[in-house]
Amino acid sequence: MREREIEQCLVRKVKEKGGLCPKWISPGYDGVPDRLVFLPGGHFGLVEVKAPGKKPRPIQKARHRLLRRLGYQVFVLDDVQQIGGILDEIQK
Repeated sequence: MREREIEQCLVRKVKEKGGLCPKWISPGYDGVPDRLVFLPGGHFGLVEVKAPGKKPRPIQKARHRLLRRLGYQVFVLDDVQQIGGILDEIQK
């Protein structure tokens, strides 16, 4: 399965839960996660989508650490089977 297909599945699953999953594009600030996940009840998380078995680049890892230090949930998704667990974590 390709990265794009995993990303499309994430967007679909978030919409099924009544949420929004816009792409995060940040010109001039590389390495931000691919998707913002807004779920009902004020729940929020950030998701980096990768092709199966691929890992985040060093700049992405640095951004993830920074965002986590700021108190945000950041997830790396490389398999559609992870989506349910990620959305459950965001909704906690």
